[in-house]
Amino acid sequence: MQRWRGLEDIPQDWGRSVVTIGSYDGVHRGHQLIVGRAVERARELGVPSVVVTFDPHPSEVVRPGSHPPLLAPHHRRAELMAQLGVDAILILPFTSEFSKLSAADFVVKVLVDKLHAKLVVEGPNFRFGHKAAGNVEVLAELGRGYDYEVEVIDLRVRGEAGGGEPFSSTLTRRLVAEGDIEGAAEILGRPHRVEGVVVRGAQRGRELGYPTANVETLPHTAIPADGVYAGWLTADNERMPAAISVGTNPQFDGTERTVEAYAIDRVGLDLYGLHVAVDFLAYVRGMAKFDSIEDLLEAIGNDVKRSSELIEAYEAERG
Repeated sequence: MQRWRGLEDIPQDWGRSVVTIGSYDGVHRGHQLIVGRAVERARELGVPSVVVTFDPHPSEVVRPGSHPPLLAPHHRRAELMAQLGVDAILILPFTSEFSKLSAADFVVKVLVDKLHAKLVVEGPNFRFGHKAAGNVEVLAELGRGYDYEVEVIDLRVRGEAGGGEPFSSTLTRRLVAEGDIEGAAEILGRPHRVEGVVVRGAQRGRELGYPTANVETLPHTAIPADGVYAGWLTADNERMPAAISVGTNPQFDGTERTVEAYAIDRVGLDLYGLHVAVDFLAYVRGMAKFDSIEDLLEAIGNDVKRSSELIEAYEAERG
């Protein structure tokens, strides 16, 4: 899959293509419907498929300080798009100047002059252009003059997550923030992931016999509610069952919120400085302060046991 950063990276000889545009944070099941349809139609038409997205999130430019928690960084979104069969991804730097482009100017500069769109596939709530003045009706009207068609995909695919609400990044962020990572996974189609570099912490886990990877998460990451979770720690392409702690470490009167993952039954791991991924499978318990270190150790032992059971059950069910 080709990856372009800005319009200038698009090859000069780029021909017609099928395009879809959006933030696509999380590449959840609703997004997968749109992107999958774009890939399908591109293959039918014999042209490449292109996903257009933005960095930073448009809200941060339009309303500084309002950047939403991110469900997936851009490199992760690109990986997920590649798995869906996308041929190219274009990340447009979203600047104050760019935000002032009218809907018509956006269509000309991006879809017509650079990507030579033959078809644009979007969800029904797609908005674009200055002050989000453009919608799918405007997009289609402009397409009649610029020789591209528009196909709108209905995203009202309902499930149990969120009480039957349509799949959305906003709903997913809310579920993650509430610690309902199983509900978030239903929307995402996979466990929620956070990433970052392993840094040195207080090393209390090592002293207690449960050494953890203290993950310095990427900016604006959507981090689950405080508590203990079952999941996986992935480092150097190795995925390891893990018990994960999110919170301020109240046992030792901590103040900084951290994400720490204990790779179950792994000894001698040296992960400092590595970029790792932590996938959250299931909520185990809330964060608590215990009466003694002995009580804490007993709780950690139970957390590890419960995490192992949940992971084994999940993997057995998936075969």
